[in-house]
This record gives sequence, C-alpha cells and structure tokens, in this order.
Amino acid sequence: LRSLVGSEMCIRDRSTSMEQMTITAKVQIVATDADKVLLDETMSVYRDACNYVSDYVFQTHDLKQFSLNKVLYSTLREKFGLKSQMAQSVLKTVIARYRTILENHNKWIRPTFKKPQYDLVWNRDYSLTQNCFSVNTLSGRVKLPYFAEGMSKYFDHTIYRFGTAKLTNKHGKYYLHIPVTYDVEESNISDICNVVGIDRGINFVVATYDSHHKSGFVSGKAIKQKRANYSKLRKKLQMRHTPSSRRRLKAIGQRENRWMQDINHQVSKALVENNPKHTLFVLEDLSGIRNVTERVKTKDRYISVSWSFYDLEQKLIYKAKQNQSSVIKVDPRYTSQCCPACGHTEKSNRNKKIHLFTCKNCGYKSNDDRIGAMNLYRMGINYLSDSQVPDTVATE
Repeated sequence: LRSLVGSEMCIRDRSTSMEQMTITAKVQIVATDADKVLLDETMSVYRDACNYVSDYVFQTHDLKQFSLNKVLYSTLREKFGLKSQMAQSVLKTVIARYRTILENHNKWIRPTFKKPQYDLVWNRDYSLTQNCFSVNTLSGRVKLPYFAEGMSKYFDHTIYRFGTAKLTNKHGKYYLHIPVTYDVEESNISDICNVVGIDRGINFVVATYDSHHKSGFVSGKAIKQKRANYSKLRKKLQMRHTPSSRRRLKAIGQRENRWMQDINHQVSKALVENNPKHTLFVLEDLSGIRNVTERVKTKDRYISVSWSFYDLEQKLIYKAKQNQSSVIKVDPRYTSQCCPACGHTEKSNRNKKIHLFTCKNCGYKSNDDRIGAMNLYRMGINYLSDSQVPDTVATE
C-alpha cells in the first residue's frame, strides 16, 4: 500500500466534452384571490381526472398512451372539461406514476392522487413574458408575477431550457416546480487535479482529507441531539393514539425531513465550494448499510438506520457535476482499520469507544474518522493511477 505522506497527483486537461444536467427550480408565484380560485379549480379537476385514469389503468394494465388516448380522451374533455393539452398531460402523469411503481415494486399497485396538482407543458400550458408567468387554467390564462430572487439566472433561455412544470399549493402559497436543463462541461479523468476522501458518520457528519494533506470535520453533535428530541417527541405522540397526535406525527416527520435535507444541502455545497474545479470526491459505497446497522443495539438503531447518507451522496453528486468535478464510490471494507502510514490492517487498530486509531504495527495515531478519510483519499489516488493516460503529471 502506498503511504499517504507526500503522495499527490495532478492530471492536466487535454480535451473537453459536455453533458446535460437537470435541476428543479422552485419558483414562488404571486396570485390574487381571483387567480387562486382559478388555480385551485384547475388543480382539483386535474387531480380528479388523474384518479379516473388511474382506475382505468389498474383494471386494464394498459400503459400505452396511444390506446389510452383513444379510449379516454373524449371523456376527459367532456366529463372533466379539460383542454386538449391538459388531457394529454393527465395521461402522461398517470403513466409515469405507474411505471415508477412497477420499477420499484415489480407489481401493480393503484396510485391515488390525493393532493390537487397540475402538470404544465412549457410554451403550451405556461410561458414566461415580461416578468410574469402566463399559466393556462380551465377558464383561460392568468398572468402571475413571481419572486425572482435567486431564480432569475434560470430564465436565460440561451443557457437554460424549461421542461414540464408542476403547480403546487403549500399553505396558501403557490409554486412552480420547473425542471431546468443545461449543459455543463464534463469532468474527465484527465482533468482531475485534487482528490478528497470523505468519510461519512454520525459523530462527524463528514471527515475529509485532501491532496493538500488537510483534514476537515463537520460535527454531528448538534444534529444528533436535535434528532434525539424529535425521536422523544414522536414516542410521546405515538402513545396517545388520537387523530390529532397522528396529524402531529405526520407534520413532525415532514419537518425533520426538510431540516435534514437542508443540512445535507449545506454540507454538500460547502464540500464543493471549498475545493477547486476538477476535484475527485471519494465516498464509501454504503449500499446495504441498513442491513448492517440493523444489527446495532435496539436503543441505538434509530440513529444509525435513519441517518440520511444516501441523500447527502446524491446532493454531492449533482453539485460536483455543476463544478466540473466527479464522485466515485469505493469498497468501504477496512477503511477504518487500515493504517495509512504502513498499510497494516487489524480490527483492534480502532477503538470505537474513544474514536481513536492506533496502529499495532507502527504506532501511528489519529481520529478514526480521519483515518477513514485518509484511506478513501488513498483509494482515489490509486484509482487515478490505474486510469493514467499519457502526459500524466505526478508530484511527490
């Protein structure tokens, strides 16, 4: 095993290529009381039409838009009063939902559309004109101003392309969730000039080690404490068995989920912004981590099993692409047991209780999460070495 002391690699760019990337811009729109009535009516009818089509698909198992259109189009127009494009969008919405269910569960499960919704096709159901969105409703188009802060950059159509948006109503506020596609420069293996090993955990959300031999830590203490408070409150509510407690449980779950997603956004954003373009981020492949953590003591299981490692991973992947960087996942075995100085691997090297790594062979000591990040960094360096191309520049 290569020692991490003084090892560093920088591979220069020789060619560039582009790839498409899609993110969702959530734009809040401003609606008058009259506009709200039209939007609510349209979303409610659209939802009812989706449930009608869902019943038919569940009975027939027909997911071909051509045949569904032939049978249901007239009914959607006459019974629900949908316009032509709305009727086509209803069919596409239901087909997409069924295909997702079949892909995830491999069996036919009837989806129910509970919340009012409305899928809008760009330049047909909605468009952007003079700082307003023009949105089609059952009673004609309405002009809706929007909050532009942080969103204006996406409206440059020479760079960004809009897709089919979703209109939602959340606590009386209306939002357009718009998929925005644009081209980014693809990061090739020959571009990489920095490697960062990232060890994910609970006491430290992330521990990092990079090509400049610098370590970084994001403490998970405050996060762990707040999630423990959520868990305690959840247990109390579960013991009440009342309709109000069940509503409260649902609200708490959604709030905790939003909070954790925000934490992951902040951590992944900091990782990308604090490293240069063409960085290779190296993560452990935690597929199947739930099966491992379920062997943890019952009292500690909630913290281990419900930790949102995957969400952080996904956010880091797309943010890294935006910065022309890459993410790879490697085998996690022995990353916290292997000495980065001499390569000696032994389970007793790591003391989990005090989070200390002490090599039984050479005596090297460090925080066990930092050791994991160092070993992931080494694996990233080895990955680059195995993928070397001519003109590679390596410095010691």
